[in-house]
Amino acid sequence: MMRNGGQLLVESLMALGAAKSFGVPGESYLAVLDALHDAVGRLDYILCRNEGGAAFMAAAYGKLTGTPGICFVTRGPGATNASIGVHTARQDSAPMLLFVGQVGTDMKEREAFQELDYKAVFGTVAKWAVEIDQVERIPEILARAWTVATTGRPGPVVIALPEDMLTSLTDVAPLAGPSRIAEPAPAADAVESMRLMLAQSTRPLLLIGGCNWRDEARAALKAFAEGSDIPVVTAFRYQDQFDNFRRSFAARLASACRRMSAASSPRPIRSWP
Repeated sequence: MMRNGGQLLVESLMALGAAKSFGVPGESYLAVLDALHDAVGRLDYILCRNEGGAAFMAAAYGKLTGTPGICFVTRGPGATNASIGVHTARQDSAPMLLFVGQVGTDMKEREAFQELDYKAVFGTVAKWAVEIDQVERIPEILARAWTVATTGRPGPVVIALPEDMLTSLTDVAPLAGPSRIAEPAPAADAVESMRLMLAQSTRPLLLIGGCNWRDEARAALKAFAEGSDIPVVTAFRYQDQFDNFRRSFAARLASACRRMSAASSPRPIRSWP
């Protein structure tokens, strides 16, 4: 079956499990917008008024669901507006795919209207920045982008979409589904080494972060912290990953200590922010 690159991209995204996307329409990726129109109810497109807002919404979706938030923006200022959301997704370890319209391959490096070198612009911000150079490679690149965004330390991937890559026809089949990647686990000797270090420590502290915690892992961490009587602190932006009202939460412990100190000392205790 023949289909254009825009249809191939949208069908592959649906096969990977994408159900929602966010963006601001642009003429640089009309073929994708046409394919999204035909996919309403299967892969919805949430219309936004600014690319920065769309990127933030995609980053938040990735952070909350653990699956890549999908964002579509047009080239040039659309991409640079979205860059703040890409930066946030990288710092928050949120899986995200940003698709950016690009000038046709025949106009590359000729300073065409709103042309950008996306590998240079996003190379130090995203986990991976890539530009599609053959319509037949769309499924391959999407499969790799999805895996890069969701494995290891999750984060954003930027994919540039030259116009002629989206309108060109191909008989290449879309993806059938995502790759199955086994989650890494610590070796038995590493766990035993950690137990030994904890047994020898005098003031242990648990510092947690990352956005893709499963409910059972979060519950296991809470049980371990409270059963071991080890206080817990969270990294910046991850305060919601541990119940702030548990007695083992360090901020709650610090507040209680300040109250006890104030009650037992005649000197005023400074209230820290």
